[in-house]
Parts: sequence; structure tokens; C-alpha cells
Amino acid sequence: IILRDIMRPPINKTICCCPRANTFTPSGVSNPKEVNLSCEEVEALDLKNNKGFDQTSASKEMGISQSTFQRILSSACQKMSDAIVNGKIINIKASNCNKE
Repeated sequence: IILRDIMRPPINKTICCCPRANTFTPSGVSNPKEVNLSCEEVEALDLKNNKGFDQTSASKEMGISQSTFQRILSSACQKMSDAIVNGKIINIKASNCNKE
């Protein structure tokens, strides 16, 4: 059995947030490393932090389970913290999204 044959296919998530910029660079840091945020992670941050949704409402808004929303949000927070504390470039990358 090949593992990829038994894994669930990725779910297309509903993404409404469209950031004005896709790269944020720290000033005063020479040769900074990079952190990549997916559009799902940006949407989770926007729904939770900017729009004030609770996790249940935010997960419904994105069309995903609450546990998946929590994993996406935790990943986004970890990456943002790493970028801010360690002076890294933040890149926003598009992936499996349904833009509405």
C-alpha cells in the first residue's frame, strides 16, 4: 500500500481575505531568512484576530472542521512569531483555495 493512496485529498477552503501585499520584509536585517504563509493561514488570522470570529464560526466560514481551523491558526501564529522575533521575511503563498 502506498501511503498517498490512503490519504484524504486536500479540501478546497473558502478564502475571502485578499492581502494588499504578499511580502513583508524587516528593516535593518541583512540576509534575512523567509517564512511562507499560505492563503489559508492568512484567512484564519484575519477571521480570528481582525474580524473577531470564534473558532467554530471561523471554521464554518472557511468550510473546514474546527480542528483543521485550529491547526491552520496555530501554524500561522507560530510562523508570524518566528518572523517577528527572528527578523524574517514573510511571504504569502496561494494554494488550494476557492476565492470568493
